[in-house]
Amino acid sequence: MTRDLPTPSHPLKIGTRGSPLALAQAFETRARLGAAFDLPEEAFEIVVIKTTGDQIIDRPLKEIGGKGLFTREIEQAMLTGDIDIAVHSMKDMPVLQPEGLLLDTYLPREDVRDAFVSPTVASLADLPAGSLVGTSSLRRKAQVLVAYPHLEVVEFRGNVQTRLKKLEDGVAACTFLAMAGLNRLGRSEVATCAIDADVMLPAVAQGAIGIERRADDTRAAEMLAAIHHKETGQRLVSERAFLAALDGSCETPIAGLAELNGTTLRLRGEILRPDGSESLTDDQSAPIEDGAELGRAMAAKLLAQAGSGFFDWRS
Repeated sequence: MTRDLPTPSHPLKIGTRGSPLALAQAFETRARLGAAFDLPEEAFEIVVIKTTGDQIIDRPLKEIGGKGLFTREIEQAMLTGDIDIAVHSMKDMPVLQPEGLLLDTYLPREDVRDAFVSPTVASLADLPAGSLVGTSSLRRKAQVLVAYPHLEVVEFRGNVQTRLKKLEDGVAACTFLAMAGLNRLGRSEVATCAIDADVMLPAVAQGAIGIERRADDTRAAEMLAAIHHKETGQRLVSERAFLAALDGSCETPIAGLAELNGTTLRLRGEILRPDGSESLTDDQSAPIEDGAELGRAMAAKLLAQAGSGFFDWRS
């Protein structure tokens, strides 16, 4: 190490949102760093930061600013030195980071699939016409309406616990959660079933945890390198290149999943009209080292097919 390791009297400060899932992800990061460097829990301090996205829960994300809503305050705390690293759900992360910050560490990826959750039926196919499906995700909304145009989608924001309470209160007949989140919370039994990626392609980077740091922090860089999961990083390079080329945000229904097979990377991508009237998909493979270029090329191909106005959620 180029600098001293953290100690209980000078701990490494880990920034995170305050939801149970965000805290579980921060605890996992702490545990992996502790194991890698034989450090006690007291050598790390978990710093909870409330973001705009956590504070405004009564409006759709597209109305209040998109993905940066869950990261802005945390990144500001890192830039001012109030925290040393930040733990993020990668599907919430903008494709560009503020100047001076780097996102180059990923933990092993969890289950990428969406979880279908309903107290009354086994699957979406079992819902009668007019049933209410609760979700705040434009991707999930569009995917539902493409496959089941006879269903209705209602806004369903909040953390896992909040959404389960809304379901219990009968606000909707079903909802979706990420299997990764349920697994990390030890709540996999909540899922009525996991939806195969062939049926509902997940959000870009779903199931992945990313750890952000200051670009000039040599100690953090060396510590994080010890827990970085190379294969997850290779997959996310392709998926996030796809997202970046599409100018993806919480306002655009986009799905993407990269998988590795030996030295080959397979990328599946999907873009959808927000009203669920059309879906465009592609499936290609390339050498792993060409993953980013594959993502950009797939985005260009789908955008050319889509034409102007495809993502206009006002239509």
